[in-house]
Amino acid sequence: MAIIGRRNTLSVVREAAPGLFLDGGELGEILLPGRYIERGVAPGDKLDVFVYLDSEDRLVATTEIPFAMVGEFAHLRVISVNLRIGAFLDWGLAKDLLLPFREQETPVRAGQRVIAYIYLDQKSNRIVATTRLYRHLNRRAPNYREGQAVEFLITGSTPLGYNAIVENAHQGLLYHDKLSAPLAVGQNLKGFIRTIRSGGKLDLSLDASGYKRVASLTDQIVQALERNGGRLGFDDGSSPETIREAFGTSKKAFKQALGALYKARRISFESPGIKLLDNTSFSPGE
Repeated sequence: MAIIGRRNTLSVVREAAPGLFLDGGELGEILLPGRYIERGVAPGDKLDVFVYLDSEDRLVATTEIPFAMVGEFAHLRVISVNLRIGAFLDWGLAKDLLLPFREQETPVRAGQRVIAYIYLDQKSNRIVATTRLYRHLNRRAPNYREGQAVEFLITGSTPLGYNAIVENAHQGLLYHDKLSAPLAVGQNLKGFIRTIRSGGKLDLSLDASGYKRVASLTDQIVQALERNGGRLGFDDGSSPETIREAFGTSKKAFKQALGALYKARRISFESPGIKLLDNTSFSPGE
C-alpha cells in the first residue's frame, strides 16, 4: 500500500489524458500528472514517487523530491503568511507546506527560516508542519553507544552550546568549548556520541574521541597526500572551515594528527602545506 508523505515504488496501472494512474493499494489509483512522466513509461513499469494531497485535496504522486518527508525534521524557508490559517513553507514541491498558527512555537514571518517537523494530520490526511519540536522527539532511552557515529541537525544555540536533533529522533548538545568554529542553525552534520546522560539526552562531538580519532585522521591525511602526488596545501595554519570541508574534522584534531605524522617523520611542513616523506614504516599506533 502507498504511504502518504513518503516515497513509494508503485506500479503503473493505466494511462489517461491527465497522466498515469499508479497502484496505491488500499488507497486506490493515484494520479501521476503528465508533466512528471518520462518518455517510454508504460503500464506495468514501477516508478519511485512521492505521494501527497494536491491543492484540491486529491491524492497525487510526483517524481519531485521534497526537502523532507513525513516523520522528519528540516530547516525550511517561510514563503508567506496567511492571516486566516498560518504560514506556508518551501519544501521543494509545487504545493507549499502549511505551518498552521496553532503549530507555531513562536509566530513566524515571510523570509524567515525555521526548524520544522513534518507530520500527517490523521483527520484530514494532509501533510503539515510544526515548530513545536519537543513533542515529536523520541523520549525513550536512546540505543546508542559512546563513540558511535551519528548524523544530526543543529536547531539552536544556548549559553552551553548548540542543540541538535540526533538521527531524526533524539535531543543532543554540542558544547561551545568543544568546537573550533561557530555553527549555524539548520546545518546537517556528521559527528559522534560523546556521552549518554541520564534522561536519555546526548552530548555530541564533531570528532571521535582520543587516540582513535587521531589514528583515523592520520590515515586520511596520508591517503590524501598519496592521491595528490605527495603534497597538500593544508597545514596547521589552514582555516577551520577549510579543514572541516576537506577532512570533516576540527582544526584541533587536524593539528593533533599532523603532529603525530611529523613526530613519526612521515611528513614535513612546507610553509604553506605539507609533504609526504618516504617513510613507509610509520603506523598511527607508534
